Amino acid sequence: MFDILIRGGSVADGTGRPAFAADVALSGGRIAAVGDLRGADAAQVWDASGKTVTPGFIDIHRHADAALLRPGFGAAELCQGLTTIVNGNCGLSAAPFGGAHGDAIRDYLRPITGAIPPELVTDTLTGYFACLPTLPVNVGMLAGAGVLRADVAGYELEHLADGHYRALHRQLERALADGALGVSLGLGYAPECFYTTRELIRALEPLAGQNIPLTVHMRQEGGGVCQSVEEMLLVARELRIPLHISHLKAMGRDNWGKKIPQALSMLQRAKDEGMDVGCDVYPYTAGSTQLLHILPPEFLEGGMDAVVRRLADPAQRQTLAHRIETGDGFDDIAKLAGWDGIFFSSLHCPEDEQFLGKSIAEEAAMEHKSPLDSCCDLLIREHCQVTMIDFMAAEEDIAAILRSPLSCLISDATYPTEGMPHPRVYGSCTRLLQHFVGEKGVLSLEEGIRKLTLEPARALRLPGKGVIAEGADADLCVFDPAALSERGTYQQPCRTAEGMTAVFVGGQLAVENGRLTGVKNGRIIRR
Repeated sequence: MFDILIRGGSVADGTGRPAFAADVALSGGRIAAVGDLRGADAAQVWDASGKTVTPGFIDIHRHADAALLRPGFGAAELCQGLTTIVNGNCGLSAAPFGGAHGDAIRDYLRPITGAIPPELVTDTLTGYFACLPTLPVNVGMLAGAGVLRADVAGYELEHLADGHYRALHRQLERALADGALGVSLGLGYAPECFYTTRELIRALEPLAGQNIPLTVHMRQEGGGVCQSVEEMLLVARELRIPLHISHLKAMGRDNWGKKIPQALSMLQRAKDEGMDVGCDVYPYTAGSTQLLHILPPEFLEGGMDAVVRRLADPAQRQTLAHRIETGDGFDDIAKLAGWDGIFFSSLHCPEDEQFLGKSIAEEAAMEHKSPLDSCCDLLIREHCQVTMIDFMAAEEDIAAILRSPLSCLISDATYPTEGMPHPRVYGSCTRLLQHFVGEKGVLSLEEGIRKLTLEPARALRLPGKGVIAEGADADLCVFDPAALSERGTYQQPCRTAEGMTAVFVGGQLAVENGRLTGVKNGRIIRR
């Protein structure tokens, strides 16, 4: 007697092979059998005739570290078929940190994770996990190496001393012992942007020779994207560790169609040489991050207070104008996306609410200022707590990355406490299947499912996830591919996706006939 029997569906098992007719039986939170089970008995029988049955979807790149504690968390995820997510990406994890630099770290994280509630323990990953409520989906965590560096040395532009490295290594080892699935880097953010390549290798020494994934938001994702790939391949070779490139892209029209084929070739050559490498991509031409990300690295030194003082200094602002004009040595998003391609998605000051959803160019026209002055003045008023949506990538590049055997799909969903999030929070998985599979034919349905299941599970070593097979975890989706609808837009992002007939988390129904059941059967996944 099985707990649940899903009868008559077309099974896309996560491997990418052609879908096949089969029944799927669940018992004790695991898949008990797959095949012709016409004679089997079960406590509950689900008729999946005309539907596709897949593993539960996995997003290994979200920033829901603090959002896990918010009322209603899980609706956006479950309605698009997500049963497992991983937080702590881009070097920006909500744990472990504390001590002298704790307030500065909370300020820096806020545009990405939203406000970190005071009841959330952040000094150890074990303490963080213990504070989490009952979860609607499975959740894993990466150790953010940027937060670890800020915890031991703050946001100063400096070469770390020997004592800093020893403290950083202790923090890193403790986080891994507490169950971090891997380590994430944010080389485009402070303070990791201050590392040289040799310093970065030294900072990551505890990983050497171990099968612990390193995920990386690279130093540059525009004209310098291929040099950044080469840097990370060097780091991975020297440390002998698995490497996963986060949200691969080539920002800026001049780079479209040119840099991504080269970057993919570099990664494929490394794979052919025996390296363990991979990458991921989100299915949108716009990204979302801190507005601070338009600034060159030297302007980020010292934390938010120092940045505000710098932006208020007329001489420094002149220097900034020159740096943005030349764009040398950093991702010059103001130039790559244009002032009319950067939109405000979260603001805090009442006087700035009028600019929510507007571009920097529109704000500048409303204030009768230059775009740079208008942007700097707003960052000062908001104490840099601003999130942007920036249009800078090409759909053809996204398609090329999706076609690569090295890639999986992610959302890079950020969770600001205020304002309008990016629609990817609500619809990334659905968009892949609706747009890139159904409308554009970039991938077959089975390959699209693989990008959402087995590939991300392999990237972060998630045992029992991402495949429909006997003994695997009973995380499953049942749906009609033609009925999937993303619904969210940039103007109205907070719309849950539609089309999921059923979503099972650990063998329990979290979505039934398209409706949330309120069941919270997720668990914390530790390495």
